Order: sequence, then structure tokens, then C-alpha cells
Amino acid sequence: MLQKEIKKRLSIYGLAAVLLAIVLGTLCYNFETNPMFPINTETSPLKTFSSYEELRNFLKANSQSQGYYYYYQGFFYYSNGLENFVLGPKSGDRGEYSTTNAQVTGVDEADVVKTDGESIYMMVNKTVFILKAYPPEEASILSKITFNVDEYPAGIFISSNGGKLAVLGTKYTSPPYYGYFCDVKTFIKVYDVSNKTNPMQTRNFMMSGSYFNSRVIGEYIYAIISQPAYILYDTVILPKIYSENKIMDIEASKIHYFNVSKECYTFTTTVTLNMLNDAEEPNTLTVMMGGTSTMYMSLNNIYITFHGWNERTSIYRIHVEDRNLICEAQGEVPGRELNQFSMDEYNGYFRIATTTWMNGTNLYVLNMNLSIVGKLENLAPGEQFHSARFIGERCYLVTFQKVDPLFVIDLSDSANPKTLGELKIPGYSDYLHPYDENHIIGVGKETVEATERNFAWYQGIKISFFDVTDVNNPRQIANYTIGDRGSDSSVLSDHKAFLFDKAKNLLVIPVLVAKINQSMYPGGVPSWVCGDFVGQGAFVFNVSLEEGFVLRGNVTHLENGVEVWNTCYHVKRSLYIGSILYTISDKKVKMNSLEDLELVNEVELS
Repeated sequence: MLQKEIKKRLSIYGLAAVLLAIVLGTLCYNFETNPMFPINTETSPLKTFSSYEELRNFLKANSQSQGYYYYYQGFFYYSNGLENFVLGPKSGDRGEYSTTNAQVTGVDEADVVKTDGESIYMMVNKTVFILKAYPPEEASILSKITFNVDEYPAGIFISSNGGKLAVLGTKYTSPPYYGYFCDVKTFIKVYDVSNKTNPMQTRNFMMSGSYFNSRVIGEYIYAIISQPAYILYDTVILPKIYSENKIMDIEASKIHYFNVSKECYTFTTTVTLNMLNDAEEPNTLTVMMGGTSTMYMSLNNIYITFHGWNERTSIYRIHVEDRNLICEAQGEVPGRELNQFSMDEYNGYFRIATTTWMNGTNLYVLNMNLSIVGKLENLAPGEQFHSARFIGERCYLVTFQKVDPLFVIDLSDSANPKTLGELKIPGYSDYLHPYDENHIIGVGKETVEATERNFAWYQGIKISFFDVTDVNNPRQIANYTIGDRGSDSSVLSDHKAFLFDKAKNLLVIPVLVAKINQSMYPGGVPSWVCGDFVGQGAFVFNVSLEEGFVLRGNVTHLENGVEVWNTCYHVKRSLYIGSILYTISDKKVKMNSLEDLELVNEVELS
């Protein structure tokens, strides 16, 4: 329920951003423009436009669709919307503490909760709370950062030294006499939090377009901002950077593009911003792409994908080095990737797993020019692609129809990927996480095969332990099921809700538990029956090769008469500092001993 509510909210924001950005410039097109921010000038193989007129003529000639516009009370609607929307612990003065579960070591991802080992920074709706977290007996709210009614924070970062906080989000502006959003901007606000009782804003970068995604490497934020490239009343609305009362257009001569025709185009801008040095101006690189679907980032490159109408995925590679940005390549593969874990960079190659409607799951290996050099196609035709994980020279794929085939794929020869083995068991995994080089944890759902047709009924949340030591014969060595049909976990769609620490034998996941009253079915419970929601909280496990999954217990925030439907009390994140487990909902933070889960303290959030 919680993740559906969040998805709905994000989809509304994303839709507003896409549909309404087209009138972005009409409100401010005649403002004064000034060269306030430097534009990336590194050499790139892409073309640039010689003039504004060339850009406009290119869009007229090459964009296969400029969309269908409906006008109602000053509101333009565009019918072709965009398709948006291995870590270890760190050590600090308070001992070890967990960090955000990000895909690539050294590449941080924005989240709603961060910690520096002493304080917890958490975003609840439109407020960022700063809590004193350690020692837990002294936990309290130190300060709050609030935002204007038209500002919607999307994620936060903490600098490596703990002295700066960055909040990224979207700002929508609505004329009071119409009630509709008329433009959309992305903001990056940076705060000095060295005095956590009095955070001070030190910079506010703002640009036209909707916030898409972001990463942090070292002291630099890399944010992706997307704005539709439309011709409106014979005018191209260019991306704009805002500073105080001044506005600067990204000039047409600074916009890069590949000379390929698309159904529609977007101005996709990558912004680099130094979190620690407020005096260093942001840098930007704008590329006219087909759109933005998924982002993956290695230590050296940003990859942005876009799904075309023809079941093909376009891929763009932007090389990064501190603040410098160069868009170096564009390529295309059949099918569509599932999420960021469908992509990976390793030893100078980019790997991507995709799925097609008719031909099943595919895996492609591309060089740095994004040309296909190896492929493995038509795996499990007719089955749904559920998850992928690349680990070194292997790829693990999960597809599902009635049973879960876990494929082990060898990528040691980039030109000839091959399937080494597969495991077919009931259930499936929506998220795969490495335990070590020969073992993987999967989180998904248990299933029961249907007798009437070629499908299976989803059941409770299933955690699986896979042994891939013998790559030709992968095995499930342990599993644990939570709840009955209807149970859910945000881990299935958001890997940041997954907490794992191998050294501590610790695994924590939030679960919304559904249970079936079996007394109502004396002849046996049918596989299609859903249970009633009976609780929600963090399930805490010991995990080891010897014992598999052993439930330590669970921590819930549904206490003192709070009903299960009250999603404000649903645990959405967990982390540890020292020997204390912190569970976080929108209403409170609880601190429990990792040793026995005894309650140590809790902080209510207003």
C-alpha cells in the first residue's frame, strides 16, 4: 500500500512535469539572459547546432511526432508522455554504520534517509528532519528544513565529511486563477549542516525541466534533468538556468545531438555540482535525446536509456571526470531494460539485459562506442523478466511464468555470452543481491502453479539463498516465506529498502503481512485467496551459509491502537549505527538493540 501510494504520487509529479513543461518558456521568454554558468566545452563526437534556426528546422524535419495539443484554460496537454519515472559499512567516531544500498561501490544514490554515523537525515513529504541518532539514549530532533508549497523534494545526499546536505527535487508553478501547473523546474539546494541545530542554505541551483535521477561520486552531484523539445507557436522553448532574478538560455549552439530521427525529442541536461565548494560554478551538458527511461552510472560513465515505439532501447554514454562531461557515444539494442540492475559496465564493456514481447529475454554486450559485440537472445520466450544482477564476468537473470528459472550466464568472452546453467523452482525473485562471489540472496514471492491455465498464483514474500559455486548446477540452499497471498515488500521495487551486512550476518527487509484465516476454508485454502493485512514492520534475520535465514524478530511502528492501513507508520527504511538498529517510518524512528531487538528509544516525528 505504501509503495503504491508513493508510486502514484511520483507518477502524478512526473506526468505534470512532462505534460506541462511545454509552456515553460512562454512565461519568461522575454526575461534578461546572462551567461551566469559555464557550459561544458569539452570535445565531443556529437554534432551541435550552428544557430537557433538550425535547431528549429531540425526538429521540424526529424521529429516524427510533435504530439497532439489540447488547450483548456491556458493549459497545454501533450499526448506522448515520457517513460520516466555492493556496499559495505562505513566507520566513524561512533563505530561502523550502514550506508544506502547502492548498485555500484563508490557511486552513491539519492534516497529519503541518510546517516553519517552520528545523525540521521530523513525526508518526510516536504520536510527534511535532522535527528541526533547516537548515542540512542539521547536521540532527538535537532532541526527541520521545510519547503515552499510548490516545491517537492525527491531525494537527499550527505557529503562524505558530513558537513553538507543536498536536497534535489522539482518545483511546479501554478497561476492562481487557473489552478493548473504552468511550468516545472528542478532544484538542487545545498545546506551547511556543520551546526545541525541550524542548517544554513549555501546555494540553490535551479533549471527548467523535470528532475529525472542523480548520483554522487566524491564531492560531485551528477543530476539528470529532462525537458521536452517542442516547437510551440513556431518557437523552440530552450532549457533555462535560473539565478536570483536572471535567466540564461542554454544556447542552441551548446546543444549536442546525434543525427537520428526520433518519435519525439527531449533536452536532457546533465548537471555537475560540487557539494563542498560553493564557489565552484555548476557545469552542464545538454544532449537532445529521444527521452529518459533509466539511468545507470559507473565510476567513469553515465548511461541513459530511452524506449522507442519499436521495442528498441536507445542508449547514451556520457563520460564523467569530476565536473567535466562529454557525451561520447549512442547505441541501440532490441527490447527494453527492466531497471538500473539490467545494466552494468565491466572491463571496458557495457552489458544490458532486455525483454521483448514475443522473444523473451536478451543480453547484449557493447563496446564503449555502444556497438553490439556479443549477444545472447531468446531466453525463456513467453516468460516475464523479473530481475537481473551483473557480478564480474557473470550475469544472473530471473524470468517467470509458472516456475522461476534462475539463469547463470558467462560473460568472460564478451563476444560470446553463454548460459552455463539454470535453476527452476517455485516462486521468483524481483531483487538479487550478492552475498559473496558464489552466493546470491533473492527477494520476491512464493508461488503455486495454477491447474487451470499456464500461470501461477503469487503467495507470500519469499527470501531465497542461491549457491552458484557450480555454475552449471545452481542450487537453492535455503528459503523463508513471510505471510500469505497479498503480502508485499517495498524491496520488490526499491532496493534501497534492503539492508544487508555480511559481517554481522544481518538482513532486514520491511514487509506488509497478509494472513488467511484458514478456519474459513475447511476443505483447504484455494491458491487464489488473498489474506487480510495483519501487520507491517521490519523483519530482522540472521543469514549465514550454515543456517540460511533465521528470524531474529521484527520491529513494528503499528502500536498503541494504530491500524495497519495507516501507512504513515509503515517502516520504509532501516539502518544501523554501532550495535543499534534504527527503523524509520514517516511518524517515528525506533532504536532497538541488534543483539536482542530490545527497545532502546524512539523519537516521534511531528
